[in-house]
Amino acid sequence: MTRRRLPPLARAALDIGPLVLFFAVLAMTNVFIATGAFMAVTVVTLATGYAYERRLSPMAAVTALIVLVFGGLTLWLHNDVFIKVKPTILYLIFAAILSGGLVTGRNLLKYVFDQAFHLDARGWRLLTWRWACFFVVMAIANEIVWRNFSIKVWAGYKLFGAIPITFLFAMAQAPLILRHHIEEKSSETTL
Repeated sequence: MTRRRLPPLARAALDIGPLVLFFAVLAMTNVFIATGAFMAVTVVTLATGYAYERRLSPMAAVTALIVLVFGGLTLWLHNDVFIKVKPTILYLIFAAILSGGLVTGRNLLKYVFDQAFHLDARGWRLLTWRWACFFVVMAIANEIVWRNFSIKVWAGYKLFGAIPITFLFAMAQAPLILRHHIEEKSSETTL
């Protein structure tokens, strides 16, 4: 049975939508109202993805959990530092999960993306290390931006900086993916 998957543009809208809303609400109001809207839309997008695909993406589930915890702390303690460090924590969690998986002999990136493309073992290892390092760099960048600029500049960086940088990094992995691509074994046998 083939699992239903959201079309790529719909998946991108669900992934980026909460951040776009956060940025828009922040531009019109304040960080606390924007954080509440961010949390609510994150839950809606997670539920929408689940309703369509009948599964929770591990990455989306972890992201939603972190958004709810750090957004909740932001609102409860009325301190915007929590929502600003959320990306740092999230990036470091992803880096730790990916590197920890490799160290223990489990390639978790393959688990997430095996339906999208098929690589040999070395390709999965290289791609996973690259993404782990990328997440560490993004955590450092988030720390630099939120500590040195206003909340609106930081939110703009998240939407207009971090997302395009992530997209460009993903596209830059195409040569590695092509070099280590293996054809999927056919389930049909020839007589």
